[in-house]
Amino acid sequence: MYKRQGLTLIAPFSIGWGGFMFVLAVALQEGLRLGPMEAGLALVPMCATFLAGSLAGPRLVARFERRVVTAGAVIQGVGLAVVAATFWFGWDGLGALGLAPGLAVQGLGQGLLMPVTMRLVLSEVPVDRAGVGGGVLVTTQQAFMALGVATLGSLFLSLTPSGGMREALEITLGVQLVVVVATVLLSLRLPRSVR
Repeated sequence: MYKRQGLTLIAPFSIGWGGFMFVLAVALQEGLRLGPMEAGLALVPMCATFLAGSLAGPRLVARFERRVVTAGAVIQGVGLAVVAATFWFGWDGLGALGLAPGLAVQGLGQGLLMPVTMRLVLSEVPVDRAGVGGGVLVTTQQAFMALGVATLGSLFLSLTPSGGMREALEITLGVQLVVVVATVLLSLRLPRSVR
């Protein structure tokens, strides 16, 4: 039963993640005219804090149980809101360093949310079915990431010609924030304890 709730949580997270990474890459390179190296380096704060959150997650779960997942989703949402505000208020002259605070907060939230959710899903799979369980988990994640690229990416690209890239980005990030709220609400349905 818990694996279904965990898979249900992975769906909106993956939609948002896939769409965000696509839209961010286009916005950084086409909108802000950053080169590929600078655009890639802009993600380092997110990666570093994702790692930190992933490492801290198991210790935090021992104390706070499933609330770690909920807190991770909320922190991710705060980071996304900071990224959206940074793009909106600082579009002209914005560089990779300007996005670092929001991306760092977002990465921390994702690092707390995703590994713990995967652990929860896989902990309910019998050992003799672990390969199947892992396959279902990764397939769910990949399918919904592709759906996120298709839906949020299409929204972003369809709005860009008429409203400009900054406005299209803000609308797309707003939709993603709604998806993050769904992730928070679904996290409340997870079992209280995590093995």
